[in-house]
Amino acid sequence: MSEYVVKGSEKGSVGLVEKRYFTFAQPPDLMTLDCGAKFGPITIAYETLGTLNPDRSNAILVLHALSGDSHVAGYYSYDDPKPGWWDIMVGPGKAIDTNKYFVICSNILGGCMGSTGPSSINPATGRPYAMDFPVVTIGDMVRAQKALIDYLGIPKLLAVIGGSLGGMQVLEWTLLYPNMMKAAIALATTARHSALAIAFNEVARQAIMADSNWNGGNYYDGDAKPDVGLAVARMIGHITYLSDEAMRRKFGRRLQDKSDFSFNFDVDFQVESYLRYQGRKFVERFDANSFLYITKAADYFDVAREHGQGSLVKAFSKARAKFLVVSFSSDWLYPTYQSKELVKAMKKNCLDVSFCEIDAEWGHDAFLLPNERLFSLISGFLDHASHEIN
Repeated sequence: MSEYVVKGSEKGSVGLVEKRYFTFAQPPDLMTLDCGAKFGPITIAYETLGTLNPDRSNAILVLHALSGDSHVAGYYSYDDPKPGWWDIMVGPGKAIDTNKYFVICSNILGGCMGSTGPSSINPATGRPYAMDFPVVTIGDMVRAQKALIDYLGIPKLLAVIGGSLGGMQVLEWTLLYPNMMKAAIALATTARHSALAIAFNEVARQAIMADSNWNGGNYYDGDAKPDVGLAVARMIGHITYLSDEAMRRKFGRRLQDKSDFSFNFDVDFQVESYLRYQGRKFVERFDANSFLYITKAADYFDVAREHGQGSLVKAFSKARAKFLVVSFSSDWLYPTYQSKELVKAMKKNCLDVSFCEIDAEWGHDAFLLPNERLFSLISGFLDHASHEIN
């Protein structure tokens, strides 16, 4: 997930929002993780937008991608320089209309934006978990979100929505808790990582772990952090979020503030400057160990293996939601054929499935950018699901 956030106009903004926290799995009632570890306490950071209706039937859970957080829309203060990561989609009169829906967005387990993760304090030692943090899965993240939804007193969600890693969580929700939602919208996602996606994640992880400041994950008490490794990891990720066409149109071979090559290893091209800038920005807000854990969770995600004994069709026999699956023509990280595999498995189970490949030139991150086609698809799908409930 890139830094593609567009500052919303005053019209359509939810205005000021507040981050909140929910803690559960207090000892001795620890949460059992997929890796077998019993873990807790667990804190989940979350934000809510809109108003829950009297019969609690208008709640939508928005699930963020790898580097996102609970701040999906609106501003924390009047001088906040930018809104939440999906402000273009969530707000009054927008596709996910907060005049109609009660929107919940939480930071995932393993993250570093308020939810319990490797940088959190281990109550047993009084020090950050670092690499003592257990390996978590997409399923663990969803179980933690379910605890939050129960805490909020919502018996059934109108919809779960997410793109990329958020889309994986959408699929997991529909299989772990098939009766907990009316509808599910999975954007630019996959049932499991390809070797290509795993390879990019592994190179990114190795960049972090090769940084001498990583120190086996124990860098929280020192002055130096593995910023170089994390920045390189982010640069690798950014390349996968874009497309050949997007790179060509955005940068081409244009030089950065010069008229000829430098004949050294300084920045020559605009694309080099852009990637270095994105890397520097990322280390200011993200934790390197969280990057390791979240990318590993994405690599482990395998719907067929976890829910269908190797069969994607068998896995979706559990699902009950009506689905909207959307892919983007230039997404080479999770190409359209992977979405079609999902749709095929859903249809073989006679599920209510709508599918659309949107012609978009901006690559994997297209779901984060303004797109009238995507807006109308999501808005119409939610309206229909809402009318069916009511």
